[in-house]
Amino acid sequence: MVFFYAVVMILVVQRFVELIIAKRNEKWILGKGGKEIGREHYPLMVLLHTLFFLSLLIESFVKGYPLSPLWPIIIILLLLTQLLRYWAIQSLGPFWNTRIMVLPGAEPVVKGPYNYFRHPNYLAVILEFVLIPLLFNAFFTCILFSILNALLLKYRISLEEKTLIETTEYQETMSRKSRFLPGFWK
Repeated sequence: MVFFYAVVMILVVQRFVELIIAKRNEKWILGKGGKEIGREHYPLMVLLHTLFFLSLLIESFVKGYPLSPLWPIIIILLLLTQLLRYWAIQSLGPFWNTRIMVLPGAEPVVKGPYNYFRHPNYLAVILEFVLIPLLFNAFFTCILFSILNALLLKYRISLEEKTLIETTEYQETMSRKSRFLPGFWK
């Protein structure tokens, strides 16, 4: 039980730090003439992530906080996922945000993991929605929120890419890169 709450607290603190970074980056990009796209879906994303943690808490409590027998492997994969997330955040610099923020005319970022595929940050989120519940045998949370996250990301990514294609050289720069894994699923 202590391990469960330690993991959840680390992840929640991590999210709050990311919101601070996102707010700082939002001010920067708006100051440069950027704009937010898809504002209407953002509350759904916040709600989804909040309900994900709530579901994880409830399901784990009901089950007695079981730890997966594969926990060492899942922890390693979760740590690698966090490295991917922060590599993506660091690579995007002031362009990273939890919202869809675009700066018309800006050059697409092609360093770090963006040199290999288009959406490493979203891949990290997808992996978290699987790995965190699996760590605690929260299979209901894993399945339900992976499906809901996939639906939201389908909308969000198509909106984000459409806007980037219209306002930057995203199409020319990123069209040969897959969305989530190098060489797969364009």
